[in-house]
Amino acid sequence: QVQLVESGGGLVQAGGSLTLSCAASGRTFGNVAMGWFRQAPGKERESVAAISWSGITTYYQASVKGRFTISRDNTKNTVYLQMSSLKPEDTAVYYCAARSSSVATMVDRNYDFWGQGTQVTVSS
Repeated sequence: QVQLVESGGGLVQAGGSLTLSCAASGRTFGNVAMGWFRQAPGKERESVAAISWSGITTYYQASVKGRFTISRDNTKNTVYLQMSSLKPEDTAVYYCAARSSSVATMVDRNYDFWGQGTQVTVSS
């Protein structure tokens, strides 16, 4: 089992920045790929970014590429999502997820463990 706890959400003005963190516990963080997903009110959950266990491979949704950066610190069992140039359409609950594989993927059904989510609100 992997327990995931997100933090860092909040209210920010358009054009601003936020950094989300996801702390993992419960088992070794090694060989665990991680992803960030989000769900806006009335919309389906969508993938945002994913990172392999090594951190070498990353993927991004097209709408966030160039604005968001996913990274991880395996010594701290933590994955981050740095968000900049935020837009109102980035408003959502953001979830981190872990999968029992070292290979990153943007497909949510491939993830085994999920956090509770953190709210990000971008005002115009």
